[in-house]
Amino acid sequence: MHKDIDEYIAGFPVAIQEILEKLRATIRKAAPDAEETINYQIPTYLLKGNLVHFAAHKKHIGFYPTPSGIEAFRKELSAYESAKGSVKFPIDKPIPFDLINKIMTFRVKENLERAEAKLKKKK
Repeated sequence: MHKDIDEYIAGFPVAIQEILEKLRATIRKAAPDAEETINYQIPTYLLKGNLVHFAAHKKHIGFYPTPSGIEAFRKELSAYESAKGSVKFPIDKPIPFDLINKIMTFRVKENLERAEAKLKKKK
């Protein structure tokens, strides 16, 4: 069990650590107010609810922006293996950090709008 994202990243070879740190920086830039934590034993970001997860695997980086994040960028993600709420970025190919930034911006907006709508409902 990892106690935090630093410890999680430190458990990988240096080349993978560099990818994970750049991914982390991309997420933090798009979601500076998100809380970093470990859920499901992988790095997780929370902002008015679940925002995104990521994980390193043997041959790919798993990126989990929820089903809405995958659906909204279906066309851009078509070059990658994906499922309902996840996408696999092969480690041996360039990671699309610009696309990840776009997905993160979408997810932040979506979570904030959803939280605001819930507040309005309560009033």
